[in-house]
Amino acid sequence: MNDCLFCKIDKGEIPSEKVYEDDDVFVIRDIAPKAPVHLLVIPHKHIASLNDLLPEDEALMGRIMLLLPKLAKAHGLTAGFRTIINTEKGGGQEIFHIHFHLLGGGPLPFA
Repeated sequence: MNDCLFCKIDKGEIPSEKVYEDDDVFVIRDIAPKAPVHLLVIPHKHIASLNDLLPEDEALMGRIMLLLPKLAKAHGLTAGFRTIINTEKGGGQEIFHIHFHLLGGGPLPFA
């Protein structure tokens, strides 16, 4: 966890522009966007990947699922949006702190 990029961003050790934050999550813009809107929704709690979720994470994951459409609407994605969770290296995960990609506003990469 000490080397986790998202934990460092969350603690303010690495500067970033948070576009949303509450008690459970923070949201930043992806530094290499794949669409005109490309946000990363990141829980404050360090969970390495989808494979590492525990039963006590159920409420947190539910809150994130309900937050995603609100964020999409707030960022003008009224025509639709895509959400992606990459899991483990074979699934394209590069930062091992669970996070949700929210993309839209133009051509989207294939899922």
